[in-house]
Amino acid sequence: MNTNISFAAASKDYQKGQYLKSLDVLNKLIDTQKDVKTYVLLAKNLLKLGFKSEAASAYALAGGLDSNQESPYTREAALLYFACGDEEQALLQALRVMSLARSDAELASVLVSIHLKQGRKDLISPYRKVISESSNPDHVRLAVQLLGDDILDATNEPLVYNLFKKFPEIIPLRLLALVFAREACDFDVVSKEFAPIQKMLDKGDLSVLERDNPFYNLHWCGDEALNALASHNPSIPLKEAAARRRAVPHVWGEKIRIGYLSSDFWAGHATMKLLRRVLELHDRDRFEITLFCHTEQKYLEHEAGTIDRSLWGDVCIVRDMTDEEAAQAIRERQIDILVDLKGHTFGGRSRILNYGGAPIQATWLGFPGSVTDVDLDYTIGDRFVLPASSEAHYHEKLVRMPDTYQPNDPANRPKPRPTTRAEVGLPEDAFVFASFNANRKINTEILDVWCSILKRAPKSVLWLMLSSPRTQANLRNYMNRKGIDSARVIFCPRVSYEEHIDRQQMADLGIDTYPVNGHTTTSEQLWGGLPVLTVKGTNFASRVSESLLNTIGLPELVATDIAAYEDMAVELANSPERIASYKQHIRQNASIMPLFDAERFTLHLEKSYEIMMERAKMGLEPEHIDVPALPPRTEPFFSLD
Repeated sequence: MNTNISFAAASKDYQKGQYLKSLDVLNKLIDTQKDVKTYVLLAKNLLKLGFKSEAASAYALAGGLDSNQESPYTREAALLYFACGDEEQALLQALRVMSLARSDAELASVLVSIHLKQGRKDLISPYRKVISESSNPDHVRLAVQLLGDDILDATNEPLVYNLFKKFPEIIPLRLLALVFAREACDFDVVSKEFAPIQKMLDKGDLSVLERDNPFYNLHWCGDEALNALASHNPSIPLKEAAARRRAVPHVWGEKIRIGYLSSDFWAGHATMKLLRRVLELHDRDRFEITLFCHTEQKYLEHEAGTIDRSLWGDVCIVRDMTDEEAAQAIRERQIDILVDLKGHTFGGRSRILNYGGAPIQATWLGFPGSVTDVDLDYTIGDRFVLPASSEAHYHEKLVRMPDTYQPNDPANRPKPRPTTRAEVGLPEDAFVFASFNANRKINTEILDVWCSILKRAPKSVLWLMLSSPRTQANLRNYMNRKGIDSARVIFCPRVSYEEHIDRQQMADLGIDTYPVNGHTTTSEQLWGGLPVLTVKGTNFASRVSESLLNTIGLPELVATDIAAYEDMAVELANSPERIASYKQHIRQNASIMPLFDAERFTLHLEKSYEIMMERAKMGLEPEHIDVPALPPRTEPFFSLD
C-alpha cells in the first residue's frame, strides 16, 4: 500500500465528512505508519463519531510521538480524558504539559479540579490566576473554590482581585480584596473599597460582619462587640452542642490529661517561641500532655534530628484526619481538657472541637478574641486583655491569669548579643522609633500619628520591617504625601531570629500599632531591652502590649489615648535619660518580674486547669475564673547577661 496516498485519501475523506471511510483507511494504515499525523487524524475521526475515550487515547499516542515537549495533542488528550471521567489518565496527560496550564485556563481547570478532589490544595497555586481571568462560567465557579486568605501565597491576591473586579457586589470578595490591600499597605485601595462597608455600618447594617474573617476583622475593628459578630453563624447551636458533649460519660484519671491542638508544633514558629518552655515544665506527676498535631510535614522535616518533640508531650498526628476523625482520636485518649491554640488564625482547625473531643474545651494563645462558632467552655486571658467589660462579648467563660496570658521562654530564646547601629544600618545621631509589627497592622490612622511624631521630633527616624519592596513603596509614598522625607523612613530586611533579637536594642523606643498590637513582637522587643510605647486598647487584640508592659513593671508606657501616645513619643524623643532609665529598668526587671518567668506561668496555668476540672467533676457549669497569684519573686531566676 502506498502510505502517502492512503493518508491523503483518509484526510480527504475526513474533509468530506466521510468519517467511517476515513477511519477504515487509517485502521489499515496504522500498522505500518505510526506517526503523529496519523494518530491525530485518527483522533479527529473518533471524536466526530462520538468516541471520546478512544480519541483521547489516540491524542495521547500522538503527543507521545511529538518532538514538542508541550505537545498540543497531549493537552487534547488530557481534556478528553477528563470529559470522559477518566481522571487518572487526565492527570497523567495534564502533568506532562503542566507548564502550559499557567496560561491555559482549560488545562488548568483539569489539574485544579483533580487536585481539589484529591485534597491536594498545596498543588493549585500556579493555576489560580489564569482560572480567575477566564470568562468561562465553569472556570469562575472553580475559581471561587480556590479563594484563600493566605497572604504568604502570592497567587491568592490576583485570584481575589480578578474575581472582585467581575463581582464587586459580592461582600466576601470585597472583604478578601481588603485583606490583601492592607497587607500591601495599599491605603488608596483600602480607602476606596472599604467605603461601601463603612456606609453599611453607619446605617446600622451589621450583616456585613457575618461574612468577615474573624482574624482579619480584628485588624480594622477595635470594637469587641462587633468582633463577636465576625463570621457569626446562628445555625450552629453552641449551647446544645456543649450540653451533649458534657453529658458523655467520662472517666477522670489520677492525672489531669491535657490535650493541645495546633499546627504550630515546630520550634521556629512564633507560638512555640512563647510556649515551648511551658510544655517542657508541665509537672508530669500531675499532668499527662498530648499534642494533637496538624503541623505541615515540611516544618517537621526541617527540624528533624535537632528538636526532640517528646519533651513537649506525647504527639498524636491528626493532620490527615477529618475533623470528626480527629475528635474521635482525642476522645479515645480520654483527654480531660482540650486546649485549642489556633482559634480563627490561618491553619487553625478549631471546628474539630464541634465534634466533642473532651468534657472541657478551651482556647488560648493563638487568637486574641472570642472564637465564634466553636464549642468552647473557656478562653484563657488575663485582667488586662479580658477585663469584666469583655464578658458580655464572649460566649466562652473568661479565665484570667494573674500576671499575663502570654507565656515566654527564657531558656530556649536567644539572649541579645552586643551589636552596633552601623551593623544594622541606623544613623548614630538620630532618635530611632521602631515598629517590627506585621504590614497588615499598619493603617492610616496610626501612620498619620507616626508622621506627626516625626514632624514634632525632627531629629528622629522610623525603623520598619516590611515584607516586600511594593509594600515599602506604598508606605513611603503615603508618608511623602504627609510631608515626611523618605530618608527618615528606614526599612530593615528579614534576618535570622538570633540577629533580629540582637538588633532590636539599637532602637530607642518601640512604637506600637492599633487596633492590633504587637503580641510576640512586643515581648521580643522587651526581651531585647527595648521599651515599647502603646495605647490603652478596646479589645483583646489591642490590649496585649498593655498586659506585657504591666507584667514587666512599665505601666507608664501605656498611654491613655492616641493623643497621649503621640505626646509621650515626642517627649521621650527629647528625653534620652528617660529612655536609658527604661532600658535599665527592663534589664533589671526581666529576671524578677513575671513576664519571662516560665516556671511561675506554668504553675498558674496548671492551677487554672485544676479549677476547670474541679468544677466539671462536681457537675458545675463553666464560670469565669480568676486564677490566684503566687507570691512575687524576690530573687532573680535567670540573667540576660
